[in-house]
Amino acid sequence: MHSLSQHNNPQLQQYLQIQQAQQAAASALAAPNHLNLSLPGASLSNHLHASATIHGLPMGGDPWANATVIELTNPVERERALLELSKKREQYEDLALILWHSFGVMAALLQEIVSVYPMLSPPNLTAHLSNRVCNALALLQCVASHIETRELFLNAHIPLFLYPFLNTTSKTRPFEYLRLTSLGVIGALVKNDNTDVIQFLLSTEIIPLCLRIMETGSELSKTVAIFIVQKILLDETGLAYICQTYERFYAVGTVLSNMVNQLVETQAVRLLKHVVRCYVRLSENPRAREALRQCLPEPLRDATFSVVLKDDVNTKRYLAQLLVNLSDNVVTTN
Repeated sequence: MHSLSQHNNPQLQQYLQIQQAQQAAASALAAPNHLNLSLPGASLSNHLHASATIHGLPMGGDPWANATVIELTNPVERERALLELSKKREQYEDLALILWHSFGVMAALLQEIVSVYPMLSPPNLTAHLSNRVCNALALLQCVASHIETRELFLNAHIPLFLYPFLNTTSKTRPFEYLRLTSLGVIGALVKNDNTDVIQFLLSTEIIPLCLRIMETGSELSKTVAIFIVQKILLDETGLAYICQTYERFYAVGTVLSNMVNQLVETQAVRLLKHVVRCYVRLSENPRAREALRQCLPEPLRDATFSVVLKDDVNTKRYLAQLLVNLSDNVVTTN
């Protein structure tokens, strides 16, 4: 009788699914056995303070922020909580710690992400849903940025949940916003030059995903995507990986070359700076250097970009260094 009534009650099924997700999250976060988060008489605030005490988190701050984080686990209050926290996330230094260690919160954020997967193909994502998911992604970026949660974030393979968003091609604003915010999470991971982050990303499909966005995305999305590729190249492991095979080098080199040709028209200096930095880094690999001597785009060899770079001393210096590196008369030590 119990199983029959459960089967015929969608609300009960949903409740049980939420309970299961919260239990899984609690197990993943290794919550201590003596911490009873379902105590009937305990308030949400007490739950959060108990969890924070166990993990040594600073919970003496704004009570509003503490309560709002817990509201993420309530499907009724979640949308408002996502909006409020995403808007004010930079005001709370330890928000990432509280998000990660609070019971059920990371599971709730992942639930927001996977809930829109069915809207990706065929593409029918609304602006309202896109904004809501992007607010969840903004909180994930907060976790990805924090030195104490970054490794946990990677070990849980949470970046993989974002890849379906990066794999979309629709140019409508809801999808563009979704891609850009997802790129922001990955950008936050690579920003601190951590080899573990690079090694994790190299084990995934992030490079092909970024290369496609570099070719077809908006200028802002292209800028974040090439920033990620640049950070991968600046890491020794990343440079060796991309230059290990001709196919990988060709894929990156072709997209960079296409970007140079586009920049002749757009003169987007922010993008140009990253393109030049990527080429300079590639030229520091012996095999890539030999190939670039034959295939470096002509606009980087002549004065095509002299006007747009007139006041950009750093990029002009990098471009000059690139040409020196590719000179047949110069022997480098790399």
